[in-house]
Amino acid sequence: MEGSPIPVLTVPTAPYEDQRPTGGGGLRRPTGLFEGQRNYLPNFIQSVLSSIDLRDRQGCTMVVGSDGRYFSRAATEIVVQMAAANGIGRLIIGQNGILSTPAVSCIIRKIKAAGGIILTASHCPGGPGGEFGVKFNVANGGPAPDVVSDKIYQISKTIEEYAICPDLRIDLSRLGRQEFDLENKFKPFRVEIVDPVDIYLNLLRTIFDFNAIKSLLTGPSQLKIRVDAMHGVMGPYVRKVLCDELGAPANSAINCVPLEDFGGQHPDPNLTYATTLLEAMKGGEYGFGAAFDADGDRYMILGQNGFFVSPSDSLAVIAANLSCIPYFRQIGVRGFGRSMPTSTALDRVAKSMKVPVYETPAGWRFFSNLMDSGRCSLCGEESFGTGSDHLREKDGLWAVLVWLSIIAARKQGVEEIVRDHWAKYGRHYFCRFDYEGLEPKTTYYIMRDLEALVTDKSFIGQQFAVGSQVYSVAKTDSFEYVDPVDGTVTKKQGLRIIFSDASRLVFRLSSSSGVRATIRLYAESYERDPSGHDQEPQAGAGLHEG
Repeated sequence: MEGSPIPVLTVPTAPYEDQRPTGGGGLRRPTGLFEGQRNYLPNFIQSVLSSIDLRDRQGCTMVVGSDGRYFSRAATEIVVQMAAANGIGRLIIGQNGILSTPAVSCIIRKIKAAGGIILTASHCPGGPGGEFGVKFNVANGGPAPDVVSDKIYQISKTIEEYAICPDLRIDLSRLGRQEFDLENKFKPFRVEIVDPVDIYLNLLRTIFDFNAIKSLLTGPSQLKIRVDAMHGVMGPYVRKVLCDELGAPANSAINCVPLEDFGGQHPDPNLTYATTLLEAMKGGEYGFGAAFDADGDRYMILGQNGFFVSPSDSLAVIAANLSCIPYFRQIGVRGFGRSMPTSTALDRVAKSMKVPVYETPAGWRFFSNLMDSGRCSLCGEESFGTGSDHLREKDGLWAVLVWLSIIAARKQGVEEIVRDHWAKYGRHYFCRFDYEGLEPKTTYYIMRDLEALVTDKSFIGQQFAVGSQVYSVAKTDSFEYVDPVDGTVTKKQGLRIIFSDASRLVFRLSSSSGVRATIRLYAESYERDPSGHDQEPQAGAGLHEG
């Protein structure tokens, strides 16, 4: 701290009508909008900060991180300047602005922060022509609940000014504490730049048997792994945890340098975009493969020869093998959660373990309430996200370490573990089709007409033939969720057609980018007979081209 106190300015502004968070306190838009529209980012940051009650905001601690995408550094500087001007006492920021979404959740909970701001657009592309996003996590470390998102939106619609300290400059590369005297503030504003991995790594050490995983990755019959960080935030985590801590060879980790445009690729861990990893796995040299999205909360698992583990199967396999993890051996398993579109494979495991399953709308914020109340130990979504009550976010690296723990304990490969699971519980064939880039008005009418069709009484009992299989409609509804913790009702979360053999069709409207809308179609079909476990998922789910 040198020189005169830094001035706090109040800047007049005008509201934007399109700053409604799309769930979990997140605003995701084209980068050009954040970068080019006057006050677009400051307006939303002010709305987020103003949503925190003044008495809770004054002098509090918040966490700030990003997935390293283009515009993150400039946006981090604005967040810091505005946090200081709005009375925040201390910010914890990852070195170079980098923090994975799970790490932000971890740090918020560890230091009992008031919340955190994450600069990410998840698995969307980066760069000037890509997407940018701002996400607000609350004091439990999880995404903002709908009541907070609504408050942010209401503030954004009437905002007239924002507070900022434009002369405040921080060095994001220098670890340690930086303090600043501000005008009309009694206490200095403090910024602490921390190693992005260390606090999160310490938590992982308390959950897993690192020695068992290290033996798997370094022993005489070592498992060769290939892990793709897709040039997102996870590079430093993969290197420090899997390579430095657990002994995987350095060349096990690929695309580990975070890049502003993710190397021109979609940082989306699926078979469409993680093609480099898929091709490497198909060669047969590696026994385990994994990829992560830009901010580290989503993941994909591949076995030898490119064997793909669907997210719904991954969730069910993890649930059935939680006893391989010291954390769950110590605290037990209280219940499971899955988003409604996610396959019901988890439900069969829950039934055998005699624990409840909570079926929620899509969005991790619904799981947070269940975990906070002690109802839920493990949850997941079909969109490549799984996590447990160690955090209040989905956690890609945690899921990878669970898989490695299961492989170490069972002494089986990925494919063998999954096929054993199918033999015991049956296989749930599952497919998702996304109809993207639609006009929001068009999707409204499509969903309205679909709802009228499927909820009509005459639809029950109708039969549909697919090849030799006949599906008979047993139940239809527009899914709504009543939160068992606080009684909150969330309506119109997707249309469900449930057939007499428990197969399902689900139609759901999604608008995560806010500009265009997506209709997602999910198909699920159950096959008990092991002789039917080798179909392609599309055929197994009763879907055919044509």
